[in-house]
Amino acid sequence: MVSVRTPGRRKPKPPVLELAPRPHPWRRALGLVTVVLAGAWLGLLVVGNVRAQVGPMNTTMTLRPSLSGGTKINVSPLGALHLDSHVAPVRLDVNVDQLDPARAQALVDHPERLSGLQDEVARDVEHGTLDLAVRSCVAVVAGATALGLAVYRRPGRAAAAGGLALALLAASGGTAYATWNPKSVLEPRFSGLLSSAPSLVGNARSIVTEFDVYQKELARLVTNVTKLYDVTSTLPAYQPDPTTVRVLHVSDIHLNPASWKIIASLVEQYKVDVIVDSGDTMDHGTAAENGFLDPVANLGAPYVWVRGNHDSVLTQRYLEGVRGVHVLDRGRAVTVAGLRFAGIGDPQYTPDRSTVPGGGDAEERAGAELAAALRAQRAAGTPVDVAIAHEPSAARGVDGEVPLVLAGHLHHEQTEVLEKGTRLRVEGSTGGSGLRAVEGKYPDPIEASILYFDRDTRRLQAWDEIKLGGLGLTTAEVSRHLPKENQPGAAPTPTDPATATPTTTTRAPTGPATAP
Repeated sequence: MVSVRTPGRRKPKPPVLELAPRPHPWRRALGLVTVVLAGAWLGLLVVGNVRAQVGPMNTTMTLRPSLSGGTKINVSPLGALHLDSHVAPVRLDVNVDQLDPARAQALVDHPERLSGLQDEVARDVEHGTLDLAVRSCVAVVAGATALGLAVYRRPGRAAAAGGLALALLAASGGTAYATWNPKSVLEPRFSGLLSSAPSLVGNARSIVTEFDVYQKELARLVTNVTKLYDVTSTLPAYQPDPTTVRVLHVSDIHLNPASWKIIASLVEQYKVDVIVDSGDTMDHGTAAENGFLDPVANLGAPYVWVRGNHDSVLTQRYLEGVRGVHVLDRGRAVTVAGLRFAGIGDPQYTPDRSTVPGGGDAEERAGAELAAALRAQRAAGTPVDVAIAHEPSAARGVDGEVPLVLAGHLHHEQTEVLEKGTRLRVEGSTGGSGLRAVEGKYPDPIEASILYFDRDTRRLQAWDEIKLGGLGLTTAEVSRHLPKENQPGAAPTPTDPATATPTTTTRAPTGPATAP
């Protein structure tokens, strides 16, 4: 039989099934990580904190996401302590909520209990940290799982989110443990009320000599905070260690009249024995500016000064006639408060446009001249403890001739140990760069330092860097620093700087030789 195909009729084609495009694996992974991080963060915010009693204080401990880690101890209303305790994507926040009146009164009535406060605080911190770790794990897993279930609506994906969150928290904890630095309490950064900083941070010499373990030093901080709360609004006076000489280092005031009030306040708060000014007190060095220098006589401490590149010979002669001022130049040495200082004025005077600046060569010659004077002092049996020059490149010329040299000029602080062992401390601008403060996007801060010297050895024991907010700002920050040789377990410091080993952990560029 022959089949006959009907014209105009075709056999229908079977339907083609098309699958929806699947997202790329990296997009799926990125989405899951985003969900995990967001859920973990929400979990920590909602339930990831622990209320713990640390000694006489009621505190709240919390883990927070962070790019740098560390520990922040909030002591309202005084401010906060910042410790570089660890490097991890989580930060430990400890908020001091209030003082327990009963336990605080017991310490006041029975001062002998302070001796056992260290062990009590150590136990409280350990228990609080363990509780925080457990609660944080629960908060992170629950937050990530809940958000995963809300986003994906699949139990398997939600469980994967919770597991990944737990793994990330464990990795963060392992990183924090591996980078844990118990000595970070030796170099705290304090922000808040400046007047309370010395009492809260503690005495430099006692930190150096009495520091044993992290828990003991933490107990000292808690004890000091207790004393601060006990006197309510009247903060206790900072009692200086009689074996410590305090030197206030200022520089580059640049005709800022506010600097004198700040310096006078620091002299009073820290019981300063001597003020060192490494130059650029003026802006143009004209005779019309000399009246600006009159408050120096009433600052409450002897004033050691060297000429900067913005200070003229007229400025220097005027200061030589001011009561309590010791002008150092050409390597001249003077003993003040038990310390031997020697310094040299800057060889350049940049406001004078009729002369060609000597540049780096002139600064190197000045450094060589100061080094020769230091050698002569040592040969005469009167070695210098602290050398002073305005420009850091001149200060570098005394490497190996003196334990410490102070400088300014750069308008920012930095510290380094030079090749032959001399420590170079460059001060920032105590005048906030003067009229130059408003040239940049943000006003320059006002900076100064308190240097602590052992009265017997006349060696630097520690220093506090003080930074105040610039024009129109009201912030204050104090950070404590110790030379590595003064930290627990370090070898004794050599008495001859030529044989000393570099100890600084900060080495920054010195900048150009031209004047700011």
